Amino acid sequence: MKITSFNPLIITPNADETIKVFEALGFEIKHRKTAINDEADGTVSMKDANGFRVDITKADIPHDINAIRMNVRDFDEAYELLTSKGFKNSQGDKVTDTGSSKATKMISPSGLTIILIEHIRKDDD
Repeated sequence: MKITSFNPLIITPNADETIKVFEALGFEIKHRKTAINDEADGTVSMKDANGFRVDITKADIPHDINAIRMNVRDFDEAYELLTSKGFKNSQGDKVTDTGSSKATKMISPSGLTIILIEHIRKDDD
C-alpha cells in the first residue's frame, strides 16, 4: 500500500479560532477545499517553514475530533487493510466520491480516527 501523505487533521466547530492558533505557531494556509458534503464547511491545509502540515476541517459537531489524514494511491486496498484491523467506516458502507477523490472516515475500536483519501490522478484514466 502506498501512502502519499500522512498528517494530523483537526475536525472542529471552531475552525477560525483553530486556524489562528496555528498561524501564531508559524503555519500558513497552503490550500482550501470547499465542503464536499453536509457535514463540513471545508478544509484548510496548513504548512510551516519546517514542512510540518496540519489540516483543519470545520464541522457542526459538539467537540473537536483529532484524526490522521492518510492519502493513498489505492483507496480500496487501504480500506480493506483498515477494516481487517477492526476499523469501521463512519458512513456505514458509503464512500464520498467527488470524481476527483474518494474518502471516508474510518474509526478503530479504540477510537482512533483516520480520514482515508485517494485523490484521483488524471493520468490514471
